[in-house]
Amino acid sequence: MELKSILLFIFGTGIILLGCQASADRGNMEDSDRSDSDEEWTILFDGINTDHWRGYNMEHFPDQAWSIEGDELVFSPTGQGGLDLITKEKYQDFELRLEWNISEGGNSGIFHHVIEQPDHEIYWSGPEMQILDNDAYPNSNDDQLAGSLYDLKPAEPQNTKPQGEWNSVRIISDGNHVEYWQNGEKVVEFERWSSDWFDRVGETKFECHPSFGTVPNGHIGLQDHGDVVRFRNIEIRRLH
Repeated sequence: MELKSILLFIFGTGIILLGCQASADRGNMEDSDRSDSDEEWTILFDGINTDHWRGYNMEHFPDQAWSIEGDELVFSPTGQGGLDLITKEKYQDFELRLEWNISEGGNSGIFHHVIEQPDHEIYWSGPEMQILDNDAYPNSNDDQLAGSLYDLKPAEPQNTKPQGEWNSVRIISDGNHVEYWQNGEKVVEFERWSSDWFDRVGETKFECHPSFGTVPNGHIGLQDHGDVVRFRNIEIRRLH
């Protein structure tokens, strides 16, 4: 991490703390989502096993809510809540690729740079690429629609496919630079720990989450938001 980024991180975290105290098969992937040789990629879900995953703040995989159906990793709500998944490994600079399919009116998300905190939910630390049925989910702001950096920056263009269809995703994180790609187009770009980042965080509930987006190395997460959601073709490669 460059000295400038470190100084911005330290300064911005101090501001946040003060503010709180004061207040279908691989062939269906988009062609533009494919690059480099297959040997660089780790398959996080191959449709056969869940060996790369466990529950957030858990030692085990929460199979009461998550299951394998065909080549899909499927979350089905149990009413229990808090059954988010995280990768067993942590990732710093990476490219993540997957596909998602949300149920009617459904909501979910993809987290990155997550740290586990026994007293807090996964979203206290992990920035989220939103998953949503835009048409049926009520009262969503632009920065809460699918593909957005949730609550911080809207996806532009908004190119989410209709509910029931598969959407392809890439998340690229290199140092403090992060890009979200959806269905072959870059829809979000931001610099963590920049002045713009801290300005945006300061206008949301994350202002009082001192661990939000702060760590350079963390888990990938898939959200339990109480709605059926399906994932497939999940793979990742380290950039350095």
